[in-house]
Amino acid sequence: MRDVNTEKVLKEKARTAANKQARFGEDINLDKYEHVAEALPYKEDLATIPAEAKAQMLQTGVTVDDASKRSGTIIQMDHSVIHSVTKQSDIEIMSTIKALEKYDWLHDYYWKAVSVDADKYTAHVELNPGNGYFIRALPGSKTTFPVQACLYIGKKNLAQSVHNIIIAEEGSELHIITGCTASPSEEDAMHLGISEFYIKKGAKISFTMIHNWSPHVAVRPRTGVVIEDNGVYLSNYVIMKPVKSLQTNPIARCVGKNTVSRFNSVVVAPPGSSLDLGSQVILDGAGSRTEIISRTITTGGNIIARGYIEGNAIDVKGHLECRGLILKGEGSIHAIPELRGNLAGIDLSHEAAVGKIAEEEVEYLMMRGLTRDEATATIVRGFLRVDIEGLPPELSQQIRDTIESAEKDMM
Repeated sequence: MRDVNTEKVLKEKARTAANKQARFGEDINLDKYEHVAEALPYKEDLATIPAEAKAQMLQTGVTVDDASKRSGTIIQMDHSVIHSVTKQSDIEIMSTIKALEKYDWLHDYYWKAVSVDADKYTAHVELNPGNGYFIRALPGSKTTFPVQACLYIGKKNLAQSVHNIIIAEEGSELHIITGCTASPSEEDAMHLGISEFYIKKGAKISFTMIHNWSPHVAVRPRTGVVIEDNGVYLSNYVIMKPVKSLQTNPIARCVGKNTVSRFNSVVVAPPGSSLDLGSQVILDGAGSRTEIISRTITTGGNIIARGYIEGNAIDVKGHLECRGLILKGEGSIHAIPELRGNLAGIDLSHEAAVGKIAEEEVEYLMMRGLTRDEATATIVRGFLRVDIEGLPPELSQQIRDTIESAEKDMM
């Protein structure tokens, strides 16, 4: 358990931050939501999960009927971790609460990559703890298949609180797919998620998150990443379905030498969706590299696409690319790329573009036998294709499947 002094400091910081407004974007009134959920029973057999929930999970890449190509599974419904299993002795998977009880040293990581007083949403998670997942790759280990994690909201009007801690120990390699989803009801709900990643020397994490919320869910993830010497962090984010309000801007701190960080985002905003999202990378380690690539489409929703790279060490290199496509409707895309260099010897660049499908491209494909709809779908499919290096085949395929399954709704 945390010592008394640490507990008091965190709670005091959280109480102070609880009154802050959001740092950017739309502010959400947390008082309108419920913050307590009934404890749900643990499920040894995932086949007993309701069919509706399994269908929602499947759309995020989380498979419960056949998890043969997963190195482990952890599922949280509302505030309860209902299933947790690992198939590798060198990969640890459990609820965050159990991990904090098991390992005293884990408190040294708790609220270190994300500040508890960053805003009222981080403060709320500290003052209203729910659960979350702990995933750790032991030194030198490698996941045979991806680990899958699911965060599911089933209770109406619930503000789900989650605090995740992921650690890749020295020389390890960890692949994770996280699916976040909710019951397909007409009820409001909210997700508040803290995720802290620690990549030790020579370690690698590839993290793929697929969101499948609903038009009545507000989402506020807060993510921090710390990368040591020669560490690698690959982040892939996909959201293709409606969401009421999403605000996320993860920050990676490359504190070690020769680190690599990449953020890839594929985002679609249907009518009624409001998305404020981006990525930040702080290059503090000499020789570090980063790349932020985003593809955004609006079919009627509003998107703010942010990107920020800061160079603070010699021989660092970073590139930011933000491309937006206004497909139809009254939606908007606001691209905000930012670069900051604080010394000589750095190489930072960015490119941003927002527009519509060029009519000449459609006509070119129609001349070759495609209908207008087929031509448009082909162009959109190519626009959303982002080549992601270093992923196992299972994760690459899941990203492709998610994008393809959403194309019909998009068009």
